[in-house]
Amino acid sequence: MTSSDYFSLFALPRKLEIDLEELERRFYDLSRRHHPDFFMSAAPDEQARALERSALINRAYRTLRDPISRMEYLIDIEGGGDAAIQPKAPMDLLEEILALQEMLTEAKTDGVDAAARHRLAEERQRLDERRAQEEQALLALAREWDAIAGECHGDKRKLLERFKQHLAARAYLGTVIDDLSEALGEETQTNASHRRH
Repeated sequence: MTSSDYFSLFALPRKLEIDLEELERRFYDLSRRHHPDFFMSAAPDEQARALERSALINRAYRTLRDPISRMEYLIDIEGGGDAAIQPKAPMDLLEEILALQEMLTEAKTDGVDAAARHRLAEERQRLDERRAQEEQALLALAREWDAIAGECHGDKRKLLERFKQHLAARAYLGTVIDDLSEALGEETQTNASHRRH
């Protein structure tokens, strides 16, 4: 096993809509074959390679089972490297987000009264809805990607750029939503997701 391409590792096409049950089945099969416990009596260098293979299988599985991580990974391997998605405010919300940042600053310095709490909660709900729209746009792009995945033409590059734009907006909105939750004294999505894993 030498492939570090996560899709190839699981013998899957580079598509965004994958059969999660099949992915899981292949994960357990590979995990059983390459688990470090089976190499306890092997030479130290073979034990080290088994540990590396097992770590690769686990990392690949975690990445591919999550649709957003799968998209980010695909951008990385299809885009030829540096695909780190930098959070970026959606241009159509820039003015509103600046006003919201001002509200958050006031909330941190002056505290949150009932009226401010209500406004912040409304803003968070609105941004949650916008973040869901970004995710729906990503799912639609995933279907477009899968339709042309085997082909080699310029539309793939354009699609990758659109993925990046929506992922950047989604990441930015997630940060602002977390800031709003924190101002409201509630658990943030980021902290909640860390607890789930």
